[in-house]
Amino acid sequence: MLLATLMQIITAHRPAFRQERTFRRAVALLVGELFAFARHTVTQVLLALGMHDTDGTAFYRLFSRSRFDEATLTACLCRETLKRCSKHDPYVIGIDSTQIPRSSLTLPGTSWLHALRTAVVTRGIHRAQRFVHCAWLPPRVKGFTRAIPLRFLPAFPPKAAPADVPSANEWEGGLACIRWVRQQLTAAGRAAQWVVVLADGACATVGMWRGVPAQVALIVRTARNRCRSLLPPPPTGRGRPRRYGKRAPQPASWLTKQELFRRKRVLVRGRRIAMRYQVHGPYLCDGVPDHAVVLIVVGGATWQRGKRRPRLGRREPACSLVTAVQTDTDWVVPLSVGQILAWVWQRWEREVAHRELNAGVGVGQNQCWNKRSAVVSGPWRGWVYAVLVLAGYRAWGWIRGPTRPERWWRGAQRWRFTTLWRSDRAALWGTAACRSLWTTSTDDWLNKEHTIIALTNAARAAARA
Repeated sequence: MLLATLMQIITAHRPAFRQERTFRRAVALLVGELFAFARHTVTQVLLALGMHDTDGTAFYRLFSRSRFDEATLTACLCRETLKRCSKHDPYVIGIDSTQIPRSSLTLPGTSWLHALRTAVVTRGIHRAQRFVHCAWLPPRVKGFTRAIPLRFLPAFPPKAAPADVPSANEWEGGLACIRWVRQQLTAAGRAAQWVVVLADGACATVGMWRGVPAQVALIVRTARNRCRSLLPPPPTGRGRPRRYGKRAPQPASWLTKQELFRRKRVLVRGRRIAMRYQVHGPYLCDGVPDHAVVLIVVGGATWQRGKRRPRLGRREPACSLVTAVQTDTDWVVPLSVGQILAWVWQRWEREVAHRELNAGVGVGQNQCWNKRSAVVSGPWRGWVYAVLVLAGYRAWGWIRGPTRPERWWRGAQRWRFTTLWRSDRAALWGTAACRSLWTTSTDDWLNKEHTIIALTNAARAAARA
């Protein structure tokens, strides 16, 4: 079932490739990603497929030449996600910037960026490429969901090494992703469907608020010391009406007023969590007087984990701005407070996707020899990861999964990525194309040459030889 679902999804992306042979090469590379236990380069993938004696120039040209259209590839992926999202429910996406570490000083798109693995007090720098990751968050089931990458757009700084794409800031790349998703939904006949965007504080800019299209609700983190303005009073005399009202209190000032907090239990990852929140507004952002927002303040919490070995857990308070929609009488948010709190909690799924992209499919490990491959290799690995996770979601859902081989553990409520990778490999090993590599040899030692060569290829691929 998993393999059949995966092949259906892959076949739906055939229009992105110009020729049938390039499409077959792309499918071979996708399958090889599952069996490459070393670095996920094109050479190691070919070794894992047993193609060590094959000329790999055609596989390298899949990235260096225009063998497939990245825009069409992601459009096909977006249409596949719509099959599991109702027209009446909001289409939730997450926007976040990610870095692909590089070691070259001349690789197109690379620049000196803040190193994420260094301490905040002594922030270091490293050479990397910056992309904006747009991920789809499927409907929650018992509070579970995952981030499935839709598109990777380059957001190279102006001082980056020259590339074929123009430079952009983080919010500009995020705004391009939002507009692209809005266009895909409109083209699919879902112009009235709302798009809910989860973004970080880097997207809380004037340009982002001004450029957000209609039927889009932006939920963005904001700093605690950020000031907003109240709505202007109605005009009473001559002159131009006021565009802003009085200064609103800072978001951090509401944390000290404990009597204003309300409580609500939100279903998150199989259990209900009590959250304290406040709703204030509507406010006006500086520079955007025609766009009202609502401030949602979530209080922090402290708890004790475990009985034998108690460990102190803490959740820091957070402040978010939500797009407000004007009605005949008042300004309202397009979602309920419970839905907003539940989706804000799922922001961490984007970070989980970043971790699996680095550890699972090795984003950024492709060889990049020209300007096109330097830009396309990252989105390609994101598409591979998205197709595999989407196939698991269609085959199992979020709760149902394959039976675990361990008898001493029942398994988690939601299947893990290791379970997905193991199931994909087991399904492919059961096919005739992969089974030939693992057949036992006969008693005749002269006929063992092919088996030894096949096992040697797999061993070399695992040993990074």
